Amino acid sequence: MTNLIEVQVERLALGESTGEAPIVLLREKSGGRVLPIVIGFVEAQSILIALERVIPPRPLTHDLIKNIVDTLNLKVDRVVINDLKNNTFYARIILKREGESVIYSIDARPSDSIAVALRCGAPIFVADFIFERAGEGNEPV
Repeated sequence: MTNLIEVQVERLALGESTGEAPIVLLREKSGGRVLPIVIGFVEAQSILIALERVIPPRPLTHDLIKNIVDTLNLKVDRVVINDLKNNTFYARIILKREGESVIYSIDARPSDSIAVALRCGAPIFVADFIFERAGEGNEPV
């Protein structure tokens, strides 16, 4: 079984090595390692809106997802960045309903998963082997 490491969004940055594409930096909650993930501009904006607690006049896509989850009486239990293949990260949004043992695991891009987790107050986890492969404990230059 894969060990999961809880992380938090440290910040967003523009990466010189990525042609100025946005990068979300995830820092280990109980350690110093940082995992950089290149994301799209729209997702970066959505993450920034959630971090700054801005309430848009109309729901954005990630707000809509939260509204659907809430309306269906589900809870985002956690987000797990669970794989790295060919330099592409993969994630799952884990949903639960209070008082039920059924767990729903939804495939999603890490950037979307992070944006949803921030809106729902859900923890974010990264599989430990991903840190070993991609984190390297250093922020991108």
